[in-house]
Amino acid sequence: MIKLEDIVKKYHTREGSRVVLDHVNLEVKAGEKVGILGRNGAGKSTMIRLMSGAELPTSGHIYRGMSLSWPLAFGGAFQGSLTGIDNLRFISRIYGADYRDKIAFVEEFSELGAYLREPVKKYSSGMRARLAFAISMSIEFDCFLIDEIVAVGDRRFHEKCNRELFEKRRDRAMILVSHDPGYVREHCDHAAVLIAGKLYSFDHIDEAFAFYDESIHG
Repeated sequence: MIKLEDIVKKYHTREGSRVVLDHVNLEVKAGEKVGILGRNGAGKSTMIRLMSGAELPTSGHIYRGMSLSWPLAFGGAFQGSLTGIDNLRFISRIYGADYRDKIAFVEEFSELGAYLREPVKKYSSGMRARLAFAISMSIEFDCFLIDEIVAVGDRRFHEKCNRELFEKRRDRAMILVSHDPGYVREHCDHAAVLIAGKLYSFDHIDEAFAFYDESIHG
């Protein structure tokens, strides 16, 4: 189970303190797929970063009873002076995995060819995203954090990512944030809506859609 208890996240800006998440609560069970709807800038990506441990909440507690992925295709943890293979080795060691049996998969999936032996600082943003997604799929997690980034690369590569994640790992829990209701409907069992820092959870996706539409147009 993943559980967010009374999470508050504030950022300090030149205009003062800004509350992005205001006493947010969320619970995700094993195998459950939960979508988080919200407009751009609502704080969806902040929630994902907090759950992954990339950032800490201002207050509140996050209970992680399942292994959590980093935000898929997030390459912020890469060391630019290391090669793609060296970054795979480093990340695998952090998660207690043997990188040697993952090289072939990462090579085939990322389609980076000789660039895997080049420093990551030479990569384009798309190449970094491919590497990050490939490494994410090479290490098994109980719950995947998805921040609207499965659309990596061209349409063919996008479909390849969808098969690897949503078909081959359909038994895993997933937390997917999006401002696209159709994307959430396609991949999730339940949904919540993030508005003005508050999170409203719904058992039925249609109820979440109705609430989200009303918050936008009403």
